[in-house]
Amino acid sequence: MVILRSIYSIYALLVFLTTFIILFPVFCLAAWIPGWQKYGRVVNQFWAKIYFVLIGMPIQVEGKENIQKGQSYIFVANHFSYLDIPFMGLLPGDVVFVGKSSIAKVPLFGYYFKKLHIAVNRSSLRSRGEVFIKAKKAISQGSSIVIFPEGGITTGEPPHMNRFKDGAFSLAIDKQIPLIPVTLSFNHLILPDDGRLLLNFRRGKIVIHQPLYTDGKTSKDLPGLRDKCYEIIQNQLWTDNQLLDSEKTIIKSV
Repeated sequence: MVILRSIYSIYALLVFLTTFIILFPVFCLAAWIPGWQKYGRVVNQFWAKIYFVLIGMPIQVEGKENIQKGQSYIFVANHFSYLDIPFMGLLPGDVVFVGKSSIAKVPLFGYYFKKLHIAVNRSSLRSRGEVFIKAKKAISQGSSIVIFPEGGITTGEPPHMNRFKDGAFSLAIDKQIPLIPVTLSFNHLILPDDGRLLLNFRRGKIVIHQPLYTDGKTSKDLPGLRDKCYEIIQNQLWTDNQLLDSEKTIIKSV
């Protein structure tokens, strides 16, 4: 089993590197020409779709009808795996990611990410302030924002999430735009954060929940909004993983 996982993981890595190198000139062109960043992010979505097809990983996406074309959102999702970013690349619309500044240090990929998305040093108050300004500007230009409110892959007990930080909810209230909770149900099983970077071949699942509206809300409403979002995602995680465990039990008993 480990040998098969290793072969599959090496193949998936080679596909990732090959497709990225092929598309890198397009990403650079989009980054260099003013106003073309959004086209680079369109290519980013194409890359995510073709990547999962090429590695033969089926992904079930529920709730696309909850996203209204032309509306900006703050998307917030659980973060258990390095697969979470490419999975979120399957969301429709122009989506800007807020990610750790360490991503910007990765050769080539870091350059692309820094130019088309937003990198943040969470230990720097100045960096967090700059991110807030950049995110508000992107929203004003019609983009949506993806934020992992746990602040990184921080939990050691998936599918249990760590508490959410306030940034995403403060931004949504400030811009008076809807929040959409997103559950990535099985990424911690497909690519566990155990240091081995070995993929398991199994179906992925993304649940796009109904929007949480911020019209008329102020900073006083932030804790309730944050906790509601946490509850929605966590409940979906419990439900999907319990169903998966039940299916495994039934198969073993047959």
